[in-house]
Amino acid sequence: MKILVCGRNGQVAQALHDALDGLVEVVALGREQLDQSRPEQMREPLRQLQPDLIINAAAHTAVDQAESEAALAFAINAEAPRVLAEEAARLGVPLIHYSTDYVFDGSKTAPYSEDDTPHPLGVYGSSKWAGEQAIAAVGGEHLILRTSWVYSLHGRNFLLTMQKLLQERAQLKVVNDQVGAPTCAATIAASTRALIERWQQGQAGAWGTYHLTAQGETSWFGFAQAIAEQLEARGLPCAELLPIPSSEYPTPARRPLNSRLDCSRLAREWQVTQPHWHEALIDCLK
Repeated sequence: MKILVCGRNGQVAQALHDALDGLVEVVALGREQLDQSRPEQMREPLRQLQPDLIINAAAHTAVDQAESEAALAFAINAEAPRVLAEEAARLGVPLIHYSTDYVFDGSKTAPYSEDDTPHPLGVYGSSKWAGEQAIAAVGGEHLILRTSWVYSLHGRNFLLTMQKLLQERAQLKVVNDQVGAPTCAATIAASTRALIERWQQGQAGAWGTYHLTAQGETSWFGFAQAIAEQLEARGLPCAELLPIPSSEYPTPARRPLNSRLDCSRLAREWQVTQPHWHEALIDCLK
């Protein structure tokens, strides 16, 4: 089986390469081979490759930058997924696509389920929601997997930024009123492998949209505290952490205060579950 992974250099794409090793042949294409900012130009490479499954791990994820480059964000996050869905349907193969908690505005007091109506706060969330709608409109076999607060030991993310700043500064202010589940890229990749294995074995659940995050919840401040604890356990110096409200850390794009996603449907339909976020963090740092 040949699986195409779009977005070769991203956190999830790199984790997928490790997770899928030995299970299938993985062909990972980056921007040079598959430029998602020019969606229509993606069709010919896809038809030449003829994969048995397409995984779209590429996205415009610079949340604040998206506010000033909406056209690019919508090309990558909405139009490119539509083309991938159309080509997957043409080939008769499934598409796995990753989306985000940012499709919701965070006003709900409980975790969001897949039945809740999205209401994005900014360009990034709006473009990702448009991508979800485009895939669903094509109607082929697909999984849209919404996740949150993704981190790994590669690229740019909260974990690596905190590790650096905690060792450089005496004090560090971190937002304490945004709540969600930090989710390791390795967790997403392992769950994706489990989904693929169930599909290969003829034990697939229903196609559609699912939530896929680590279990448990915390704030960005709590996440930073957990990172600091691991640094201190290794005898490294750490800044004093100070909790602040979002109002004291203004950004071009508004963030949802509640990013909690209910992942029970994925466990029920596909028998795939995720580890607790704190356990996954420790495993990642090991």
